[in-house]
Parts: sequence; structure tokens; C-alpha cells
Amino acid sequence: MEEIKNFYKNLKEEISKYVIGREKEIKYITVALLSEGHVLLEGVPGIAKTLLAKIFAQILDLKFKRIQFTPDLLPADIIGSYVFDMKSQQFVFFEGPIFTNILLADEINRAPPKTQSALLEAMQEKQITVGGITRLLDKPFLVIATQNPLELEGTYPLPEAQLDRFMFRIVINYPNPQEEVEVIRKYGRNLEINVNPIINKGEILRFIEEVEKIHVVQDVEKYVIDVINRTRFDKRLALGGSTRAAVLLIRASKALAAINGRDYVIPDDIKELLFPILNHRLVLSVEYRNISSSKQANELYSDIKGIIEDCMKSVQVPR
Repeated sequence: MEEIKNFYKNLKEEISKYVIGREKEIKYITVALLSEGHVLLEGVPGIAKTLLAKIFAQILDLKFKRIQFTPDLLPADIIGSYVFDMKSQQFVFFEGPIFTNILLADEINRAPPKTQSALLEAMQEKQITVGGITRLLDKPFLVIATQNPLELEGTYPLPEAQLDRFMFRIVINYPNPQEEVEVIRKYGRNLEINVNPIINKGEILRFIEEVEKIHVVQDVEKYVIDVINRTRFDKRLALGGSTRAAVLLIRASKALAAINGRDYVIPDDIKELLFPILNHRLVLSVEYRNISSSKQANELYSDIKGIIEDCMKSVQVPR
């Protein structure tokens, strides 16, 4: 696993040349890539969500497409459609931007649910079906979606089925004052971004195969199930963690172990990943929501984090 550890170290160093102070986000996006998951980045406009996704794709030398989600965007604008070719007198399929390796779905919650749902099959099964014909997507396939907090005007909340397809929801806050000064110094002038790829697609696919082989002992698997079950019976929650959440937690923990240079998962891997994997899957109960009705989004995230930590503390950690 030393090779994967060195890859992550080089990736982090290269991205840090252009994106300041986003180490946590870089780590989780890398984990999602190596475990074939998807990432939802949530934060206010102007804090480098789009820049981070774009630089990440360029450094990996992968095909990259960006879709700006708007209220008038149609599903066919994402997956493609059949167009009548006058020359051949036949309908020809034109691929949409989803046929790529890394797809940036920018401001995904500005499009209506019908358009958002066009990503469901692609994210889960790595394929799309149009006109009764199924087409496989290229590997690796990673969706990095960005969204603004729901308090902002003109946004549509993502339905639970769509949210559940994302491995992580990463809540991005403003940089600290020191980081912000560094951003101003770097981008307060015309900066030409010339990114040098550090890896190719074949090596990434090999790393993904290596991650799948990482060992998870039975006690760690039971620990995951016990914590997920605790969320299902917590009275503060109307909806606890799904079975998919448990599966993704194991897959992500393998990738986290790999970038730390280990070929086995430890309980600390699970603990670190519980909040980014569960925070968008847990639904507060009606009673608790009424108590928290005046709270801002960041305060609700703190409440959910507290609930997850309570569930975690109530389960014995395997040795």
C-alpha cells in the first residue's frame, strides 16, 4: 500500500499549489475515487468548490466534464439523446456530458428533481439507458456535485434517493483568516494554472483493484452494523442509516486505510468516516425538528454530528 500512500501524498501537494487549506476535502474525494463512490460538496458560493473538482481531475489526467445545473436543464442535456441524421436517414445517439471519468455537477440543487434524477442510474450502476439501450460508462466514474445551502433562493432540496447515492456529503466552511490572506495573495493577480498530471488512468484502476483486496476483520464489520443500527433506534431521528450506508462505510474505510499505507482497516478509520457518510442520510424526527426549527444549517450539522457521536459511544470498540 506504500504506492497508494505516496500517490495520495503527491496528489495533496500538487492540489495545494492551487487550492488553499482544503486537506480534508482532498482526502475524502480521493477516498471516494479509490472506492468508486461519489461526493457532494456543500457550501456558500465562492469558496473554491468548483476549482477543487477541476484541479483534481486535471492532476489525475482523466476526462472531465462540467454541467452547470439550472432550472431549465433537461435530463437529455445530461445523458444525451437521439437526433435524426438527415444524411443517413436514421436516429443517431449523441452522448451527453455524463460520458466522462469525472463529472462536476455544479450547483446540483438549482435544477428540479426530474433533472437531478437523471444521475441516479449512472451513479449506482455506472451505466445509462436511453431508448431501451443500455450504455456502460467509462471507468473510473466519479460524480463531484456542489450545492448551496438550502436557505438560499432558487434551490431544490435533493430527494433522499438521490442523496443516498452520494458516499460523502462534505460541508465546506470559509477558510480561516491566514488561509484567506494566502488566497488573496495568490489569486489577487492573473494566475495561469498549469497543472501537471501525476498519474494515468491505468494506474488509478489498478489502485482501485488493490483497495478492494484490503482486509476487514469480522469484529470491525460488526462494529459498523452496530453503530448503524443505533441510528435506526435513536428517538431524535426519523430515519437512520441505510444498508447502503454500511456498505459504503466499509468500502470507504478500505480506501482510507490504503492512503494511510495499511492493508487492513482499523476502528479509527470507521470513526473518521461516520460523519461524512451519515450526515446526509439521517433525518431528524418531527419533534426534534420543531425544537431545532430556528437553527441555521451549520447548527443542524452540529446536532447530527452529536447524535452520531452518541451512537458511536454506545457501541463497544473492537480491539
